[in-house]
Amino acid sequence: IPAEESEDELPAGEERPDTRLSEGDTAGGTQEGSKDRSKEGAVTEETDGDGHREGQEAEQPDRAPASSNKPRKKKKKRKTKKNSAGETVEDNDLEDIDSLLERIEDPGLTPQSQGGIIADSRPLLYVEHRNLNPENELKRYFGARAVLGDQRPRQRQRQYVRSMWLTAPKNTWPRYSKTGITMQLLDTRRGVQHFTFEHHREYQQVQFKFLDAVESMDPNNIVLLLQMNPYHVDSLLQLSDVCRMQEDQEMARDLIERALYSLECAFHPVFSLTSGACRLDYRRPENRAFFLALFKHLMFLEKRGCPRTALEFCKLILSLDPENDPLCVLLLIDFLSLRAREYTFLTRLFQEWESHRNLSQLPNFAFSVPLAYFFLSQQEERPELERSQARERAARLIQLALIMFPSVLMPLLDHCSVQPDARVTSHPFFGLNAQISQSPALNQLTSLYVGRTHALWKDPAVMAWLEPHVHEVLRMVEAGDALVQEAEHKRKIRYQSAPRNIYRHIILSEMKEATAALPLEVTSQPVMGFDPLPPLDSIVSYTRPERTSRPSNESTLSLFFRSLLPNFNLQGDVRHDGDDEAGAAQDLNQGVNRLMAAMRDMLANIQFQEPPRDDNPEGDGDWD
Repeated sequence: IPAEESEDELPAGEERPDTRLSEGDTAGGTQEGSKDRSKEGAVTEETDGDGHREGQEAEQPDRAPASSNKPRKKKKKRKTKKNSAGETVEDNDLEDIDSLLERIEDPGLTPQSQGGIIADSRPLLYVEHRNLNPENELKRYFGARAVLGDQRPRQRQRQYVRSMWLTAPKNTWPRYSKTGITMQLLDTRRGVQHFTFEHHREYQQVQFKFLDAVESMDPNNIVLLLQMNPYHVDSLLQLSDVCRMQEDQEMARDLIERALYSLECAFHPVFSLTSGACRLDYRRPENRAFFLALFKHLMFLEKRGCPRTALEFCKLILSLDPENDPLCVLLLIDFLSLRAREYTFLTRLFQEWESHRNLSQLPNFAFSVPLAYFFLSQQEERPELERSQARERAARLIQLALIMFPSVLMPLLDHCSVQPDARVTSHPFFGLNAQISQSPALNQLTSLYVGRTHALWKDPAVMAWLEPHVHEVLRMVEAGDALVQEAEHKRKIRYQSAPRNIYRHIILSEMKEATAALPLEVTSQPVMGFDPLPPLDSIVSYTRPERTSRPSNESTLSLFFRSLLPNFNLQGDVRHDGDDEAGAAQDLNQGVNRLMAAMRDMLANIQFQEPPRDDNPEGDGDWD
């Protein structure tokens, strides 16, 4: 206390040496730092190598009064900051901080750089929070002023909005209240936590009303339900599909973001988006909405021109169930990696998962990975040794892809408006027979890949790189290479039928080339946007109560009037006390009265059109 009083009594003139000391020291506060280190017994050199300053500081311990220790500690707290690498830097080294941040933010870092080492040491499906925000990506493309505009003062006025990672709440949304969805931790096995969403009784009742609204085939019923329950997730997903079909993309995207916001508000406290160690079981109907909302949001982000953010959401979906991959995002992650220019991530995914997932047997990985190696070999900032290794891997893998999936080449060139030479066109290996002879399941995979990624192959440099390898494959085919025979044998044995998650992915992707190749057993059944192709081994926690069935002993006349008037019911409500004769007679009378009323209604609405009068009997000979 006396020290603080003496400090307050110091005149202003005695504070100037301290301020001049901290401002005039070119080593960034070396004198203060060396004094603290000398007290602790750990003497180290400063960054600029001025060791004599430490000696001077040690020889003059009484240079500053003891009463100034407290403000110095405060100044030290204000001065020291931590960067993302955990290193302490001083305030006057701002240019070093800026350069470090630029190095960390640079997406084109080589694996040998500091940022590359940090990225490679993380788990493969590690998700970064900053990459989940599309505004950050748009700022990198167009600048913060163009993206934010005059939004900053408006955001300061918002008071009740919670801070979220998946989506940013909007002022136009209804105020959020508890929806009846919670998340529970089921168990933890081998460091992996398994969660599930749960529906409370109130939410279950809303879910039953939603199913009734879907069966009515009237979107207005879903709109009415959302007016009463603005954060019912399945209603938001279904209505988003309706808006998208009506070309209202903005409203469709807004509804998906609202669904994500509702689900994120129900997260368990220990559920982590970034760790890659949290799992959700798609077999539980309560969890499917989260998968589907993430996938639909991802597709909107890709169309909006944010492939890096879409890739991060794709990694998030894959991390929720990497073994089963219920939405089969492995068919999409290569395309997003190429569009976002995350070539190192794609090659790392291929190297780490090829041994146990056989990614090379998927056409998208077979062609996209060599394309990623080709783009890496074109980056001039990389060492020459790395570039040459990337060129060799790209050449070897693209030849294997052409041998394994020859039916991809001609449709790909056709989409790219490239006319192949006569040798390729006339050769049966790449001809029409290659497409006709493949199984329907393989045809779906190749059509999906060509329809989705053909724009990435239009680059003239890519086509110039592809051409010699096509001729090399033809030489191997004519020479009777064993690889060609082995690939043909694999194609005949594998790809007999596609699993259900691939069908689900094709339906959600809405790629017309692949949708046209779907089998009849998939296209003949109704597909709902809130739950497309549910798993056959679903884990059901609650069931919908059975609705009262209509009487089956209706007369032909009653069925005829119901076809005209859906609400017509000849027999009225079914009575459970069938022994009551008076009640039965009353029901019969009411039924006859309804029948007569319906007939009067129908006859009153019938209008006979008079035949057109022939005002001009001669006519001019014109026919409509």
